[in-house]
Amino acid sequence: MPQASRIMWYVSTRGIAPRVDFEGALFSGYAPDGGLFMPEELPQLDRETLCQWSTLSYPGLVKELCALFIGSELIPKDDLNDLIDRAFSRFRHREVVHLSRLRNGLNVLELWHGVTYAFKDLSLSCTAQFLQYFLEKREKHVTVVVGTSGDTGSAAIESVQGAKNVDIIVLLPKGHCTKIQELQMTTVLKENVHVFGVEGNSDELDEPIKTVFADVAFVKKHNLMSLNSINWSRVLVQMAHHFFAYFQCTPSLDTHPLPLVEVVVPTGAAGNLAAGYIAQKIGLPIRLVVAVNRNDIIHRTVQQGDFSLSEAVKSTLASAMDIQVPYNMERVFWLLFGCDSQVTRALMEQFERTQSVNLPKELHSKLSEVVTSESVSDEAITQTMGRCWDENQYLLCPHSAVAVNYHYQQMDRQEPSTPRCCLAPASAAKFPEAVLAAGLTPETPAEIVALEHKETRCTPMRRGDNWTLILQDTIEDLSRRWRGHALNASQ
Repeated sequence: MPQASRIMWYVSTRGIAPRVDFEGALFSGYAPDGGLFMPEELPQLDRETLCQWSTLSYPGLVKELCALFIGSELIPKDDLNDLIDRAFSRFRHREVVHLSRLRNGLNVLELWHGVTYAFKDLSLSCTAQFLQYFLEKREKHVTVVVGTSGDTGSAAIESVQGAKNVDIIVLLPKGHCTKIQELQMTTVLKENVHVFGVEGNSDELDEPIKTVFADVAFVKKHNLMSLNSINWSRVLVQMAHHFFAYFQCTPSLDTHPLPLVEVVVPTGAAGNLAAGYIAQKIGLPIRLVVAVNRNDIIHRTVQQGDFSLSEAVKSTLASAMDIQVPYNMERVFWLLFGCDSQVTRALMEQFERTQSVNLPKELHSKLSEVVTSESVSDEAITQTMGRCWDENQYLLCPHSAVAVNYHYQQMDRQEPSTPRCCLAPASAAKFPEAVLAAGLTPETPAEIVALEHKETRCTPMRRGDNWTLILQDTIEDLSRRWRGHALNASQ
């Protein structure tokens, strides 16, 4: 059994930043050298450990993985278990994550039973508990700044709303999220939640955030942090999806070697893919299939070694995956390079300069050995949603349909197949527009209907306003307020 007691250290994929512990990686997001944090050593899980873990619940798996990758010197095991129980206390399903076994060997892992009906609730609710744990211990305050294309903002808000040591600022692209996504953000009227509606798309609203974070002294002075999908703690929790999928779908644990299970991962920024590849590296016998929409940079990278931006982001029905830069691929490249940070840095710096890289032959062939990929059109998304409804009376969200489309393709070829599990990142309830586009009838839960009648709060950032200045002023104001609170508390 791997030892969970010692401290786990994290290094940057670009090799220049000094190593940090889990707390350091949690609060930094990006490493100071522009890289992403990864465990310095990957533990190896033996067969016996896998068999022991196979009976655990989803929260039980999260606890084991976190204990392994955080270390009990940093968060003692009892504290860690409490934090994770608290993180999942507001989930609607008693299993937290649920596997639906449907017709024709279709297994759909529902990752969307959290407050905002999307998979990000799983990792962000844990991340927020870890943040609050360290902040209370150190008597510190952070301001979290999030730019969102839809789901991240609402999940981040829900995970920290009401927390006393955290303020959260969210910039959302006015008119570019679905109505439900926007309401999930603007109806949370807690004192520590500050939502701005930007007259621009999600790429444009990233600019003022990048500018603010580029000012290192300002970031340090105001304890700023981000919670986007590159944060290591999110990738860590997402590893549990893969373990749970494996144990739910493996035919047996008695054979030597253990049977393979194929996990189909719909993705944009490649966080769930990085998590799956790390799970595979530490001993989980899964085969990874990555499924993307028409924004197909990951698919082109796997198929041709072509890691290059396309002209522009294409709008698709699977809107949360309308992303051009799959940031977490850097973690996958680093592992494939045998943790060689010099080569990784050269590759990523070239990509940042020219937005186009042809992967070295050896790297490309390694990548295509560990990952299969597909890219799915809007037409295929709606067809898949329709077919799944016809066969099972089961509604898929468009992102889940991207994964299930791969399953149907394999089925129709009638090839003998390994057991397969498709990850479902969101509930169809969040995407009534796509459900209608598939010619189906949306089913809207009462909590979502109720959003329509709630009071909203959202500050506009209009074209012509200085967005960076508005953001800086807001941050300075929150820092002043916190210092005032802290002063009063100490008197």
